[in-house]
Parts: sequence; structure tokens; C-alpha cells
Amino acid sequence: MGEAKKLYIKTYGCQMNVYDSERMAEALGGQGYVTTDSPEDADMILLNTCHIREKAAEKVYSELGRFKGLKAEKPDLKIGVAGCVAQAEGEEIMRRQPMVDLVVGPQSYHRLPELEAKAGQGQKALDTDFPVEDKFEILKSRPKAKRGPTAFLTVQEGCDKFCAFCVVPYTRGAEVSRPVIRVLDEARDLVERGVREITLLGQNVNAYHGEGPDGADWSLARLIWELDRIDGLERIRFTTSHPNDMTDDLIAAHGECGKLMPYLHLPVQSGSDRILKRMNRSHDRDSYLRLIEKIRAARPDILISGDFIVGFPEETDQDFEDTMDLIRQVNYGQAFSFKYSTRPGTPAAERAQVDPDVASDRLARLQALITEQQRAIQDAMVGREVGVLFEKKGRMDGQMVGKSDYLHAVHVTDPRAEIGKIARVRITQSGPNSLAGEIV
Repeated sequence: MGEAKKLYIKTYGCQMNVYDSERMAEALGGQGYVTTDSPEDADMILLNTCHIREKAAEKVYSELGRFKGLKAEKPDLKIGVAGCVAQAEGEEIMRRQPMVDLVVGPQSYHRLPELEAKAGQGQKALDTDFPVEDKFEILKSRPKAKRGPTAFLTVQEGCDKFCAFCVVPYTRGAEVSRPVIRVLDEARDLVERGVREITLLGQNVNAYHGEGPDGADWSLARLIWELDRIDGLERIRFTTSHPNDMTDDLIAAHGECGKLMPYLHLPVQSGSDRILKRMNRSHDRDSYLRLIEKIRAARPDILISGDFIVGFPEETDQDFEDTMDLIRQVNYGQAFSFKYSTRPGTPAAERAQVDPDVASDRLARLQALITEQQRAIQDAMVGREVGVLFEKKGRMDGQMVGKSDYLHAVHVTDPRAEIGKIARVRITQSGPNSLAGEIV
């Protein structure tokens, strides 16, 4: 046996890319690659890219530029671009950066071994098809390593919503849900390897409608109840959701399923009906607020997180104030907010843009309000008891860090805290980004 080849993967963007990067490492593991944290040591560098933000492609080119020297020193170094920028600009990447050996879209990474072999023969390898075969199934035969206590599990991919600002339908394709049996098999396998908490992933995860063993399409709620029966799986989460697919059975599961955690990421994007219509979001502020009421009626302590785009084309001061008003009404435990950035090829890119300084000012005001809400919710945890799943050692001696039911980072200093174990913890103080507590 020759010495193992080393693979360096850099992951950008969403959790689905994190999941995909793990699968890519497994796919290349069969070709004798082991992962490394250092690009200098690598025999192959893979950038798993994201196309959501503006200048995403430029970031990739500047990152590739940094590897030019490495390639000069080590002519056998293979450089690959994967993910959504690869999907959007495959041939252009090859043309602009001749040092790139292979380009693979998010639907084709199960073909990496063949692409790597082709690149190894000095040929350029490009695959950005939307293939018919199931990439997840093809990767199943890889050797299985022990896992940390938390894991992502992709159950649904692609999106049919076509929001006016978004490239996902073009880079990830139409909505596809994995069959129930395959999701359950992967979940059981993860639990056998030490996983205690699974986060189900989808670009639009609550639109899940995978084929069940009975031949019928199963909803996400039905899938969650089936996962609930797996011994050793202690916690279930899911992300990212669309308000239009928050069905009654899924809302009920939040109230009734003990393993489903009291945290929901439910992006609204704007609080203005006029802007929501221009965004093609197909819900309005009132339907969103009523939905939040229903969810809180089912699970009163649920922590809601959201996404906001500020400075969307044609957004007025009044539209922005409507968003601020909605945020005050919902009271978010966490939120991700961005200044609108044009994505070429999307409908919103063609419209009258908001002055960048105005958009920056609005973003700063919105983030200040969200931070205030976040801190207040976190501070209110002091004195409460929460479940904490310990994931790793903390920075201090003897300290352990984990996540609470509400996804807050919690640290304790107690020899009883063990990685992979859940303990009841009384929260004693609230810091800027984490909580401190004592095991009860």
C-alpha cells in the first residue's frame, strides 16, 4: 500500500454544503484520500462553494489565486471546485483558471472518483449535470468512522419556490425528497456511530414528501415521528423552512414529540406585504404572524429564528418600518440578516436598487433590534433548567461545552459532563454568545 493521499476541503455557505463536503471526503476515501486541515500538505484541494451572496464567484477566484504558488511547487496537486458556484459557472471557471483540474456540481459529487481519475491522467474533468441516479445511495458503501454527537442529514434538496432574489432553484434544481427508508437507514447508521442529535436538512425541508415504505408520500412530521422511534437518538431538529409548508401535523409535532427540539428557523425575509409580493414569497405578514401564534400555542417556549433581507429593490422607509414592527411582534431568539445583493439571472436583479448607504443604515438598525431581543431571551434563561448535549471540551481547564434544547451554547465545569451525554443544567449566567451553568 502506498502512502495515503491527502485531501483538503474548504466549505462555504449552508449546512447542506457541510453535509456534502463530508460525503465528498467519503467518496474520495475510497480512492485512498484522507482529510487534512492544511492546504500545504494536500494532494488535492476542493473548494465546496456557495452562490447565495454577491461576489461569490469572485471569492472563489481569489481563493484559487492563493493556491497558484502551491500548484507551481507541486505540479501533481489536483485542484477542484464543487458546489453551487461550480454548478452556475463550470466552464467559465475552467476558462478563467486553467489550474483547476476538476469542476463538480452539487448533484454530481458521487462521481468524484471518476473525475479524480480523469484529472489524474492530466485531463480536465467537468460534471454539472442533474443526474437521475441517487447520489446518496451510491456513496453508502464507504467505510464508516465514529462520529461526534451531532450530525446533519439531508432529506430534501432543491426548491420550487423561485423567490425573486434567490439562485437555489437554478443551482440545486427542482425539489427532490429522499425516500423514507433511505433516510431512516442513514439515521440508524449515524446513531450506531455515536450521534445523539440529528438535524434534517433541506433547502425547503418542511416541503419534504419522500416516498414511504407503504408507497404513499410521507410528510416531514410523519418522518419525524418515525425517527422518534429510533433508540439512542435523543434530539431531532430541521432547517430551513418555508412558512407556506408549515403544516398542521408539523406544528402539532412541535407540541407532542419529545425528541423534536423547541427551536424553529422560519424565514420571513420582510415585514412589508408590498415587498413580500415583489419577492414572490407567496405569503404575507398577517399569515406569517398567525402562523407564529399557532406554533406558539402548540409549544409556548419555542425559540423562533428568522432571515431578513434589507434594502430589497424598491424598499421604502415605510416598508422597512413594517419589517421592524414585525420583528417586535415576533420577538426572535436569533436571526440572520443581510443587505440585498443582486444575483445575476434572478428577477430582482433587473429592478431599481436601493441606495447602498440607506440599505447599510437599515441593516444596522435591524441588527441592533435583533441583538437586543436575542440578549433578552438569553438573559431570561438564567435560573432555568435546560437539557444540554455536550459536544466538546471548552477553552478553560475541565470545561465542557454543549447546546441547550434551544440551541444556545452552554458551558459547565464539572467532571460529570461527558461528550455525547445529555444533562440537566441550571443556567447561572448569560454572556455575549453563551450561557454558563451547573449540572443539576
